[in-house]
Amino acid sequence: MTRPARLEGRTAVITGGCSGIGLATVRRFLEEGANVVIGDVDDARGAELVTELGITYAHVDVTSKDEVDALFKTAKDTYGSVDIAFNNAGISPPDDDSILTTELDAWRRVQEVNLTSVYLCCKAALPYMLEQGKGSIINTASFVAVMGAATSQISYSASKGGVLSMTRELGVEFARQGVRVNALCPGPVNTPLLRELFAKDEERAARRLVHVPMGRFGEPEEMANAVLFLASDESSFMTASTFLVDGGISGAYVTPL
Repeated sequence: MTRPARLEGRTAVITGGCSGIGLATVRRFLEEGANVVIGDVDDARGAELVTELGITYAHVDVTSKDEVDALFKTAKDTYGSVDIAFNNAGISPPDDDSILTTELDAWRRVQEVNLTSVYLCCKAALPYMLEQGKGSIINTASFVAVMGAATSQISYSASKGGVLSMTRELGVEFARQGVRVNALCPGPVNTPLLRELFAKDEERAARRLVHVPMGRFGEPEEMANAVLFLASDESSFMTASTFLVDGGISGAYVTPL
């Protein structure tokens, strides 16, 4: 017996959807029958995905309110609803390091891309979902939102803590209006961001791996399955939650080698 598609006919907006966790989620959502709108700045890759997957692509600087608003309006105008928002775009630049060495410009850039963008995306998505009386928002936080990082990225960690706190507040505020808001908190994941870290500083990257009880990094597809769960009716009694998918890292005191 064929299992029905879990997102049949629903419209999902995914920021940072051209690579990593975002792209894996795009593919997973399409398998489950969703209409997908990607917001990203990688226009060349976006054009390829339009041809390859039949998605809708929009160039979006997620720090721009006008561009974010236009992204969600595109989803509504094209498909008639905004049912899922996966607010996933983020950066982890090398100049975000210890507080002793991270300069103010680097701090502000990470906060804008990682935290302010989630505020803008939630602010844009919520009116559509409230009008419909239903919707699921998934914000990408991180395991570093709930514990100290072994390798300091002061602005990144602070931004993800902000995402987690904002998610809880929105989840509580709109629970009785049919809109669920949850935070995905990945552990270290095998994405272009992580591979770049390995290429630039193998020792720093290795310090992350030693703390993961499963002994490996997560894969984008594993995160996409978690996002699918949060987007679907299977998580219908979940909101304002911290959904850790981290290979056990947040639960470990010490990790046996």
